[in-house]
This record gives sequence, structure tokens and C-alpha cells, in this order.
Amino acid sequence: MTSSSAVFSALAPYGWDESWAKEFAPHDAEGLLAGRVVRVDRGQCDVVTAGGLLRADTAFVTPHDPLRVVCTGDWVAVEPGGHPRYVRAYLPRRTAFVRSTSSKRSEGQILAANVDHAIVAVSLAVELDLGRIERFLALAWESGAQPVVVLSKADLVPDPVTLAHLVEDVGTTAPGVPVLTVSAHAGDGLDTLVALVGSGTSVLLGQSGAGKSTLANALLGEDVMDVRAARDVDGKGRHTTTTRNLLALPGGGVLIDTPGLRGVGLFDAESGVGQVFAEIAELAEGCRFSDCGHESEPGCAVRSAVEAGELPVRRLESYRKLTRENQWIIAKTDARLRSEIKKDWKKRGAEGKAAMEAKRGRWR
Repeated sequence: MTSSSAVFSALAPYGWDESWAKEFAPHDAEGLLAGRVVRVDRGQCDVVTAGGLLRADTAFVTPHDPLRVVCTGDWVAVEPGGHPRYVRAYLPRRTAFVRSTSSKRSEGQILAANVDHAIVAVSLAVELDLGRIERFLALAWESGAQPVVVLSKADLVPDPVTLAHLVEDVGTTAPGVPVLTVSAHAGDGLDTLVALVGSGTSVLLGQSGAGKSTLANALLGEDVMDVRAARDVDGKGRHTTTTRNLLALPGGGVLIDTPGLRGVGLFDAESGVGQVFAEIAELAEGCRFSDCGHESEPGCAVRSAVEAGELPVRRLESYRKLTRENQWIIAKTDARLRSEIKKDWKKRGAEGKAAMEAKRGRWR
């Protein structure tokens, strides 16, 4: 059996610590091997252990709940031998990055586990989509990780004033989130990013063409990830990363690179949405009604802030959109909540109709 000191020496670069060792103790007593999942593919996973990289089958830990399947970033207990070799359990996750699937069953899909930093890569080669950034940040906050926005391909914006305005625009959509500008090709801004990801585990997220694989290669110091040019017409890439891969960084820390995400659906992300729109939550404390929907209710402090120019109307519209989407996702699996939402929609519809009738009455 591998000694505990040898396990620490081999797995510390992948995030192993005293807390994980304590969690793993019961499995260690059974003679199982500790390891971290670096890649999952069709019921098989690659696991880094004190003895090296091995392939294991996940059949014993594949429940009906898609959020409980083995995922890149999991710490697992693996059989010491056998053909095939099986993963017998995974340790309780500290954090988990989850989005909704594109299916009609309202299922969640776990993208990465035990993540400390969620790096949202945004390309400056195309026009900023602030709404999409807010969506990524809501999922990142909900995961329990610290979000970071990286504006990649900064060399394509040579004017420092223009670049500063872009950073400011993103900063207003990302309260409490560091916003970094990086040019992987020129090397600008990489030192700051390397220092940030130098401890813990970071997951790299973003659309195809955001420059994630180029960033990953820059952080790794070598061309490990395949890179292809984005299309000039829309800046979109070609999904050069097809699986989620966990890699130890030479300067410390761990990176999980992910495929480009076309769909970024919320999945039970109420607190994440609240953190992205923290200023709206603060303003809402001044609303006349505690359940104010910031639509047509009298005494709405949020709408008053919009009218006074203190809150951009785009922010309120984005907040409404993400809140409705999140409520709908939850309601699909919660009949009671679904009924309450429908009642609320009918109530607001009636109030809006009454308000319009009152206006017509004044116009006559």
C-alpha cells in the first residue's frame, strides 16, 4: 500500500490536502486508491493517483441523478487492481459548476467539481455580450467558486482608452468580480492571471472562439491544447477542446479546460443571480412591497432608480430575464412552485390590464 506521505507528495500538485485525506480515510482502510479525475469519456475516466495515471470504469457510481455522476475534478476511491478497474466512490464535493441541459426534462449537467476559481473567458475580437457574461457569472457564483472575467485577445484593442471603457462596461455587470485583460500571444496580463490561478483549482469557461485553449497553453507554458483560428465573420471557434481536461500548472494550481459552451442555461441559480445583480437586490430593499416584481407595482425603488438614470435599463431587463428563466427551471420539477408562478403571472396580468383600462379612461 502506498504510504500517506507518498500520496501527499504525488497528489498535492493536483489539490490534495489534509481535509481530503481525512475524507478519504474510510476508503483508505478498505485498500482503495485515492485519485483525482482528470478526464471523463463515455463511462470511463482517467484518474491521477500516487502510482500514476490509470483508466477506471464508473459503472458503480453512475446513479439516475445526472448531478451525481463522476465528473472532471472529483476526488475518487479506485480499486487497486482488476480488469476492468472500477471507481468505487467519490468524495463529497466542495463546489460544483452546474448548468441546465438542452433537454425538456429540466436536468442539470455538472461541468466541473471542486473548483476554487471560475474563469470566464470573453473574446475582445467580437462585440461584448454583457448579458451572456452575466449568465456565466450567475452560474459561477452559484457553484461556490470565485468568478473571474478574463478579456482575452486584448492585443486586438490597441487603443488604451477604448480598452479601459470595455473593462469598465464589464465591471458594471460583474460586481465583486476581478476583470483582467490578457493577450496570450503578446504575453500581456498573463503574470496577473498566473498569480491568481497559482493556488487551488480553476475552471476555464466561455464560448468557442473565446481563446480558452490559447490561454490554457499560455498558463501551461507549452502547447498542450489544440488551437484553431476563430472565424473572422463572427469570431466563433470550432470546439477544439472536446472534453473537460484537468491539468496541473507548472507554477502551482490546477486548471480544468472545458469545451466551448453554446448554451448556458441556468439551473437552480437563485443566489447566483442575486450576487450578479447585487445592486438591484440592495435597491429592492426600498420597494414598498417586499415581493415587488419591479414591473408595474407602485413605490418600486428599482424602477425609480432606472428612471433617475442610476440603474441601466439593460441591467434590469437582464435581471428579469434570468430570474424568470431560473424560476421556470425550478418550477418544472416543483409542482407547487409552478402553480404559484402561474397565479402570480395571472395576478400581474390582471394588474397590467387594470392599469391600461385606467389610462384609457383618463384619455377619453
